[in-house]
Amino acid sequence: MSLQYHGWEVYYDNDLHLDAGQKPEPGKWYTMYHGTYVRLAQAIITNGFQPSKDGMLGPGVYISRDLKKAQRYPLNTPINDRIVLILSVDVGKVKRIDKDNHPMQKTWHSQGYDTAWVPPNCGMQSVRSGLEEDCVWDPQRIRIIDVQHASDKSIEANLRSLLHGVRSPGQSAGDCPACR
Repeated sequence: MSLQYHGWEVYYDNDLHLDAGQKPEPGKWYTMYHGTYVRLAQAIITNGFQPSKDGMLGPGVYISRDLKKAQRYPLNTPINDRIVLILSVDVGKVKRIDKDNHPMQKTWHSQGYDTAWVPPNCGMQSVRSGLEEDCVWDPQRIRIIDVQHASDKSIEANLRSLLHGVRSPGQSAGDCPACR
């Protein structure tokens, strides 16, 4: 189903995967991604996300429904030190931030929103890639469901085991090569 809403088109479907430009529906869980350092992945899996203190959209956890965007992060980091966490996210009430110096760019949460969404190719100078980005205020809205794109598949397997609470016989969490 397609609707015109304030000059942009919104598509709703029952799929848990959204296109980068598709507006999320409040109260639904969606698959999204977070790129991070391999060495930080264990802490995120074990203790959950820690919101950033600030950023383009203010404090929160920065994620994307665009896998290509997540694969680029952390920026200026060798590919062998990157991993993508696959997430299930309850976006809650979403505020579209689609221009530089938007009046709610960093205050969206105080206005009752749970997630800020920067659509793809919206022209914001701070999003040079033109790729979609989201900021979720409350990390409790985010569940890690899998890991992928580690250059070392054994690290990926160890993190996946940690995520699912399964360790090899005799292996402690400190034995994980990604966690050293």
